[in-house]
Amino acid sequence: MPASLVWLAIGAFAIGTEGLMIAGLLPAIAADFHTSVATAGELITIFALAYAVGSPILSAFCGSLDRRRLLVLALLFFAFANLLAAATETLWQLVAVRVLLALSAGLFMPTAYAVAASLVVPERRGRAIAAVTSGMTIATALGVPLGAWIGNHADWRTTFLIVAGLSLAGVFGLRFGLPAQLPRGASTLAERLAVARRPAVLQALVVTVFWIAAGFVVYTFIAPFLERATGIGADGVSAMLFLFGIGAAAGNALGGHLTDRIGPVPVQAWSLGVLTLSLFGLSAAALLPAHQALIVAAPLIVIWSVAGWAFHPAQTTRLIRLAPEVAMVAASLNSSALYAGVAFGSTLGAMTIAWGDVTDLGWVGALCAAIALGVLAVTVRRKATRAVQPAV
Repeated sequence: MPASLVWLAIGAFAIGTEGLMIAGLLPAIAADFHTSVATAGELITIFALAYAVGSPILSAFCGSLDRRRLLVLALLFFAFANLLAAATETLWQLVAVRVLLALSAGLFMPTAYAVAASLVVPERRGRAIAAVTSGMTIATALGVPLGAWIGNHADWRTTFLIVAGLSLAGVFGLRFGLPAQLPRGASTLAERLAVARRPAVLQALVVTVFWIAAGFVVYTFIAPFLERATGIGADGVSAMLFLFGIGAAAGNALGGHLTDRIGPVPVQAWSLGVLTLSLFGLSAAALLPAHQALIVAAPLIVIWSVAGWAFHPAQTTRLIRLAPEVAMVAASLNSSALYAGVAFGSTLGAMTIAWGDVTDLGWVGALCAAIALGVLAVTVRRKATRAVQPAV
């Protein structure tokens, strides 16, 4: 694999650390700003909405720019926005800054995925995309629990300063580590919407929305869920997030490898099936006494993360295959759908807490994963039927 993929992964690591660490910091942020954890959860919802809407628009306007320059500028702005986040004094100031973070991340990530796919031969795209995604999974394994630990033992603002430093290191690497004359994508917003309206692409994007929503129903409020279900404190939550990250890294690598070996659809089907069962199991475990729930929940969290992250390289590869002539557009649309699903999932999670109990989150997440599996099955069956009809 090209060594330049490492620099794309480092940029993804910085973005993943900031984007995912918020879940572990919500209790500390809520306490600092004298609000509820559910209200502080808007930091995730609004970030996701800004990413989902802003990513295709910015990608369309910036499509004619040199790809290396675009990646450098996006990550540089991301570093600056993290410095602003560390200086905020109210919750809604932090929300506004997270919109800026979302816009820069929404420009960087789909560009990074598309560039990674362009640097390798088609049959190795799954592993190339997984290499970039590994930055996100390493962030989940190391950056997120570390950020949560720092936020709980020091000032949560320190985590944003650390991410700003990581981003600046990534800027340097991208500037001097990426090849020149990377492929450009000059598609207009109208052309992007035309790709999104293709039935096969639209159905695939719906699967993305429900897949990521399934995880973020629970992940957004993972700290209060674990504290209520298992009785562990802040340090225990950090340890659980570390386990989640280890599973995510393994799942991402496994998903990329299997996608290249057996194709994306079998990987997606396996991933969504296991994800449904593991999220269901988490809420079932919460019915047990706290010490027993902890014994059951720990391996379920690892299984959830392995299955969930195995899906991503398979889905990105499938979308690029569905629209190979506009691969960068497909990657951008998938990123938008992903963050629309994050917003949907975090909103569902907040509604679940408001109307029920925090331990009910797993039931709702499992339902979303089952819907994603159902849409995938219908899509594949229709495609198979259309392929058979001309022969008949």
